[in-house]
Amino acid sequence: MKKIGLVGGISWVSTLDYYKFINEGVNAKLGGLNAAECIIYSLNFGDIQAQGWVNSFGLLLNACEHLKNSGADRIVLCANTAHLFAERLQNTLKLPIIHIGTETAKAIQKAGFKRAGLIGTKFTMEMDFYKNKLEEYGLEVLTPEHQETKDYIQHTVKDELGVGLINPETKVRYISIVEELIVRGAECIILGCTEIPLLLSQDDFTIPVFDTTKIHCEAIVEYIVS
Repeated sequence: MKKIGLVGGISWVSTLDYYKFINEGVNAKLGGLNAAECIIYSLNFGDIQAQGWVNSFGLLLNACEHLKNSGADRIVLCANTAHLFAERLQNTLKLPIIHIGTETAKAIQKAGFKRAGLIGTKFTMEMDFYKNKLEEYGLEVLTPEHQETKDYIQHTVKDELGVGLINPETKVRYISIVEELIVRGAECIILGCTEIPLLLSQDDFTIPVFDTTKIHCEAIVEYIVS
């Protein structure tokens, strides 16, 4: 098996899902008592919040260097927003990163959809690093139109989902946000934050939902056992 280095803690809540899904996936492939050989460097999310995402390259690089020095064959950033630095980290480390945006785009393309609604952190929705990956695969990306809506998602991801708090009122609001994207023509929905699947799932919608955490983990499992 290949050895994976996971940069977690962003947040620790979704890192639990990564560890669970990866190990379940490897065991489903190999059976017996087989599980993933992996290394987790769990960042203090508070440090990233204190510095701001755009100033956090050094924190992520330090984590990745520890993983590389520990023998990781590939790096995984366990957060969509962390992929703001994916290419820069990969070029600096000279070690490949399994990119969550690329894997999500490939899954949507394989399913035959062209127009995707994206919800995630403000950075994932507003900056080009994520949307460009999707557009490379011929996808048109729709995000919420109003800044207040984006700010609301950012606030609830950070202060509720990021600490494991599931608020029924927040779920109702998220569903209404997604429904607005559907009205605007979204053929499918990307849960573009690894915490959002704690709140929403395919069961909440009639159009296809792409859970980036699960998609990422499936790609990681395929690499591990390749």
